Amino acid sequence: MASSPMNSPPASRKTLSTWEVTAISVGFMGPVMAMSLNGIGVAGLVGKAVPFAFAVAFAGTLFVAYAFVRLLQRVTHAGSVYALAGITVGPKSGFFSGFALLGTYIFMTTCILGACSVFFEAMLQELGVPVPTSIWLLIPIVISGAGLYLNLRNSSAAARVTLAIGFAGIVAMVVLSVVILFQVAKGTSPVSASLDFQSLTPAGNSWSAIMTASVFAFLSWAGFESGSSLGEETADPKRTVPRSLLLAVITGGVLYVFVMFAQVNGFGTDGKGVETFAESSSTLTQLSSIYIGQWFSVLISVIAFAVAFGAFLSSSTATSRLIHTLSRDGFGPSTFTKRDPITFIPKSAVWATNIIGLCLALALGATGQSSVEIYYWYATIATLCMVVAYGMASVGAIKYIMEKESTIPRWESIFPFLALGYLVYVYFIQVLGQEPPYSYFPWISGVWCLLGLIIVLTNPRLAKQIGQKLTKEDIE
Repeated sequence: MASSPMNSPPASRKTLSTWEVTAISVGFMGPVMAMSLNGIGVAGLVGKAVPFAFAVAFAGTLFVAYAFVRLLQRVTHAGSVYALAGITVGPKSGFFSGFALLGTYIFMTTCILGACSVFFEAMLQELGVPVPTSIWLLIPIVISGAGLYLNLRNSSAAARVTLAIGFAGIVAMVVLSVVILFQVAKGTSPVSASLDFQSLTPAGNSWSAIMTASVFAFLSWAGFESGSSLGEETADPKRTVPRSLLLAVITGGVLYVFVMFAQVNGFGTDGKGVETFAESSSTLTQLSSIYIGQWFSVLISVIAFAVAFGAFLSSSTATSRLIHTLSRDGFGPSTFTKRDPITFIPKSAVWATNIIGLCLALALGATGQSSVEIYYWYATIATLCMVVAYGMASVGAIKYIMEKESTIPRWESIFPFLALGYLVYVYFIQVLGQEPPYSYFPWISGVWCLLGLIIVLTNPRLAKQIGQKLTKEDIE
């Protein structure tokens, strides 16, 4: 049966630019959140070598991004890993990958609702406003409602809001970093007498320790591929989307290493400084108070909350597009296949995304868990699902490169092979040595991915339908 125009990829309204697609990816990554929280655990593992560990993670992420960049130069699809693995490996692998990525997006959307509450409470504390015990439960409701309003308007509106918020956050972080480095280099820093460039080296740490620390740094790039979910709404997608994803990864990498270099030197690279870094609850606000003043600390806390909201816009956008794509290809209610005739937005999928994320956040809150636990618990589950999805993209790239009709030189297969090895190591580290409840999360993510495999293996009709849809895609 022929699909209606509203059920098919939009053919006439492709307006998103490189910067708007990049904004979705960078917004999902949430640089301010990453720089406020992710360096803390790394400092506890490798001391002052935090920026070097981030540089190693940057290299690992570039290997992972390779599969997306090269394949998306040949495929235009809103399904991201679902389409890439489906076309290169097969429809069953495609659905398995897409279901794993769906888990990533759903759990990431939920965890960001928790992050919004975390940063809202921090913002009130910086402003000196008493924080009611249960106010955080209201924040996900407000954020979900505001996100729903923007995501139902058009993709450009959400992308531009995300771009504005993300740009403000990046500017604030760069300003703080420049001030820190200037004062340290000048010798006027309260904790450091000079810049310590050894932090850009292993600084006496073993490679095992560096690699383990890079796993935690790697989380800062989670969701870099989310912009690919807008491929069907983008001008010149085979050029714009790959370029946008690569730009997001490189922007994040350069920014993260620079900011971490400033933070390490800002706290001090001696034992006391590293200990202060590792025990900080929010490095950016703490350093703002030390080097600029309380007013800038308040500003950073406000921006961090805004950035968390921008990350929610990005994650919910990507989730809704993937739900729409899976439904369009045979998995899910038919109502999710429809797009608005004017904006081409899959409104039912957008509603479902916001409702699911809100329900998951409030459900955990109802059991007595805090906003911090909602953030970290769901983020861990999302990351483990993400590693599986990214791994399948790398497998797809390897298979395509090795085919006779491939236009990609075979020597380039080394990059997805390196990515696959790095992802296996990331998953291995997340599984071993964890304590409850974190020891449960690999099982939860594993069950989610296994469910996707069972669904497609026990439903040959679904696999056939997906195969028929994906074989229509143009891969050069």
